[in-house]
Amino acid sequence: MTASIHPSAFVSPKAELGRDVSVGPCALIEDDVVIGDGCAIHAFASIKRYTSMGSGNTVHSHAVVGGLPQDLKFAGEVSRLEIGDNNTIREFASLHRGTDGGGGVTRVGSHNLIMAYCHIAHDCILHNRIIMSNAATLAGHVTLFDGAVVGGLSAVHQFCRIGRHAFIGGMTGISLDLPPYMLAVGSRAGVHGPNLVGLRRLKLDSAVITAVRSAFRLVWLSELSRQEALDKASRDFAHVPEVMELIAFIRESPRGVLPVARSPDVKE
Repeated sequence: MTASIHPSAFVSPKAELGRDVSVGPCALIEDDVVIGDGCAIHAFASIKRYTSMGSGNTVHSHAVVGGLPQDLKFAGEVSRLEIGDNNTIREFASLHRGTDGGGGVTRVGSHNLIMAYCHIAHDCILHNRIIMSNAATLAGHVTLFDGAVVGGLSAVHQFCRIGRHAFIGGMTGISLDLPPYMLAVGSRAGVHGPNLVGLRRLKLDSAVITAVRSAFRLVWLSELSRQEALDKASRDFAHVPEVMELIAFIRESPRGVLPVARSPDVKE
């Protein structure tokens, strides 16, 4: 089946639309756009130039996908927004192209839920199965790894990294890296402990969850130096891949990681 395009939609003849694509009333699809099979572009949505997306994506009304970067250094150069498969982009969300300073590409993986009014700035990299709740905002050059959750009305500072299956609570300001499996909340965010709900939803063995909690205590709550704590966690939990991932993320962090919250949610 060919694309179904409403008569009032504006679709450039230089755009490439796959099979079974639907385009709603007054939607805009500009030059040099590639839309994969089975995508749905709802009424009044805008797919801007140099955007490509895979199959099965849904873009809801008034979303702007592939807009120009909000970067004073951007000089109109050709850059791209690349989107994978089966993403849901809700109303009034904005996703911007990359810049030369960030490699020229903003990337969004697959199976992500980007809720209403979210913003993904230039040169961000989103992996897979991420949830961004209403009005969550990513500044430029932010990386979100698989399964991360960003709460509503939260903001992530530029160049920060959010690890796999980390959880950011609502109305939170993130200024440093949040390691995998951790939970952060607060206007000046701190780490409250492991994301226990997320860990249980992953159906991890209880021994793995216990090891992650113990590693959290070592790194953020013990009197050891950060390096000493990481070395001890590496020795004690070398058999637990999740803890080793946590340690590697912290050691590789270019910005540094968030400190512990003033009142961490630590339960025995």
